[in-house]
Amino acid sequence: MKEELGSLPKSTKIDRCTRCGKGPIVVDSSGGEMNCSNCGYVIVDKIEEEGPEWRAFSKEEKDDRARTGVPSSLAMHDMGLATVIGAEDRDAAGRSLPASMKAAIERLRTWDGRSQVHEPVDRNLRQAFSELDRLADKLNLSDAVIEKAAYIYRKALEKGLVRGRSISALIAASLYAACRDTETPRTLKDVAAACNIKKKDIARCYRLLLREMDLRMPVVDPTKCVSRIASKAGLSEKTKRSALIILRKAEDTRTSAGKDPMGLAAAALYVACVMEGESKTQKDVAEAAGVTEVTIRNRYKGLKSALQI
Repeated sequence: MKEELGSLPKSTKIDRCTRCGKGPIVVDSSGGEMNCSNCGYVIVDKIEEEGPEWRAFSKEEKDDRARTGVPSSLAMHDMGLATVIGAEDRDAAGRSLPASMKAAIERLRTWDGRSQVHEPVDRNLRQAFSELDRLADKLNLSDAVIEKAAYIYRKALEKGLVRGRSISALIAASLYAACRDTETPRTLKDVAAACNIKKKDIARCYRLLLREMDLRMPVVDPTKCVSRIASKAGLSEKTKRSALIILRKAEDTRTSAGKDPMGLAAAALYVACVMEGESKTQKDVAEAAGVTEVTIRNRYKGLKSALQI
């Protein structure tokens, strides 16, 4: 005998049988039923399994048996919503497939991979996002920056800006625009070095994105570049804090207006080194910041005169 109650909510707990009023209640996890141990009455016949999978069909699943897959992402050409035929030639019970079936599954696997990128747009996105993953790994960028870059590139593709232009240059420009939008301290020179494309070509594509997509980029805050330069140059925490104070004063007096953020942060760090007595030359700071010594000297003179240090 069964009572058609379906699956119970998570918060519902049954201590006694609803028929005889006794117990205890026994849960049969293999059959998905909840029974009374006194009279054998089936209280619930469909129990939801909330834990992880108890079996694994491949080597990859043995470590992670979660019931959910990877989340959808703009940085995947199909947004992570496509299905994939597994690489292992085994059936649902874990047994090896016969030779004739292996050949059929291999053909299905090949055509499944081809069918997902049969459109030119899909092929374009697959190539672009493969390059994006490589650049993000080299530049050590967060998932938020990658998603933003993928969003910008998809919008550029919809507007037809990719036609006749280099995919690598345009995805690099999208990544640089995402870094600027999220205020991630990555310069155009860093992106150019990572993707092995001329800085001039990326800058041209970046200006195209700004013009055609009407993007509004925030002004880069020099204080966000201090930690990066100080870490590369091996400066102390005390020097870094002094540089932040100098930059805040420069911002209050509007000395930082129109200046390159990386050069200004490097000059503030050099001023802090002089004030704190840390032995670092202009060349050391310039190499860590990726600017010239002349830039640091000019910004150093400007900060010194404006702040009367």
